[in-house]
Amino acid sequence: MSSENTAPVGAESPQTQTTTFDDLGLSEATLRAVKEGGYNTPTPIQAAAIPEVLKGRDVLGIAQTGTGKTASFTLPMIDILAAGRARARMPRTLILEPTRELAAQVAEAFDKYGKYQKLTKALLIGGVSFGDQDALLARGVDVLIATPGRLLDHFERGKLLLTGVQVMVVDEADRMLDMGFIPDIERIFKLTPFTRQTLFFSATMPPEITRLTEQFLHNPLRVEVSRPATTASTITQRVIMLPGGDPRTRRAALRAAMTSSGDVKNGIIFCNRKTDVDVVAQSLKRHGFNASPIHGDLDQSLRTKTLDRFRSGELQFLVASDVAARGLDIPDVSHVFNYEPPRSPDDYVHRIGRTGRAGRQGASFTLVGPSDKKSLEAIEKLTGKEIEKAQIEGVPEAALGDPRDSGGRGRRAQELKSEHARRLGEKKERFQKRDPERPTASTEPVPPSSKPREEKREKSPPPQAQRRTQERRPPPAEDRGNQVQGFGDNAPAFLRRK
Repeated sequence: MSSENTAPVGAESPQTQTTTFDDLGLSEATLRAVKEGGYNTPTPIQAAAIPEVLKGRDVLGIAQTGTGKTASFTLPMIDILAAGRARARMPRTLILEPTRELAAQVAEAFDKYGKYQKLTKALLIGGVSFGDQDALLARGVDVLIATPGRLLDHFERGKLLLTGVQVMVVDEADRMLDMGFIPDIERIFKLTPFTRQTLFFSATMPPEITRLTEQFLHNPLRVEVSRPATTASTITQRVIMLPGGDPRTRRAALRAAMTSSGDVKNGIIFCNRKTDVDVVAQSLKRHGFNASPIHGDLDQSLRTKTLDRFRSGELQFLVASDVAARGLDIPDVSHVFNYEPPRSPDDYVHRIGRTGRAGRQGASFTLVGPSDKKSLEAIEKLTGKEIEKAQIEGVPEAALGDPRDSGGRGRRAQELKSEHARRLGEKKERFQKRDPERPTASTEPVPPSSKPREEKREKSPPPQAQRRTQERRPPPAEDRGNQVQGFGDNAPAFLRRK
């Protein structure tokens, strides 16, 4: 049971489990909300972590998306917060997420499972007015869910205190590392009380993440629940071998794959680069496909609207980057298309796991150019099986573009980069209008101004400086004859010239 996955992990990896949510020590109100959500059996990480969190122990969870980790911290936190009251600008608990979408999903989980508890929450993410967020903080919140950058923005503006945090959660820590948030995380840790309870989750444990856990966690319970490297049997996997890896060839092959069968209800197209996300989405639109992009450079309101349209069925195809799609709760996806193999074979398992969920049938297609063969071999080694080569009508038999063009660097890509820069400029301008107190960094060089120097020259020096200047100033020409070296005007009369 998780906000990340509509079905328990057991639905994908059958195993005998006798533990139920009734055995974990949750309150009646929380259990009632869980059962109304249709869940009875906890996933392994939930069964291991929830009782320990309720005891106040630190937890280090090593788990990927889809293992139910979100509920492993939201459910016990709801019960912990049931006793007590929030104070103005001093949240009682803090949850850090790497992306806006993940933060929004955790907020939804608190609404869903905490509906019988009177808890207050605030969501601090970019793309939302500072004024609205400040108003929530001023009233006091039990749960604060935030991305690191926006949290520190509020703190530096004096609108937030972290000295009352009882429980702190760091979610998707390895993604935080990839996105450069680790210095921010360390700073936030130091702003919270030493006595806090810390819940730390990461899919992998690189050295930098290990250092953080050793520094800030106290005798944590280590719960390691890795998602299996094998893919679900409900997913039909195929690769499409391309004669070239240039963008024109890839886009033509992608369109052929998307129209190869009539059962494509909807689909997610994954790209490795944000520039490719935009180029592919624009190309699909020009060829009549109902597609839209989603990545971190787009305005938050547009990203939210795009996701809502995809979930409701109004949008058929979502073109996404891995970071933007990480952890999103999109339960019913019929197809996944990889514009190129992901950089990590683990990401392949994660990508295609978007389809074939909860017993439904799904399909995935991966475009493989001549330079992608090593990536394909790594994927097949991880999953332990060879992926079927698909023969699809319409896939180019020869490369259509310049083989030296690896994608994302053409004229259209440059146009889109300029468009992103314009959007970011407009967004900064809107934020400044909404919140004039917040400083905005300018990327334009500031020309040196001569005005301060002119004013300085025109300014009269202080009296003491005037006297010193007068002492150093040479006497008028007519008086110089009366001066004697070493005596100046005070020379005795017999030494002066007559």
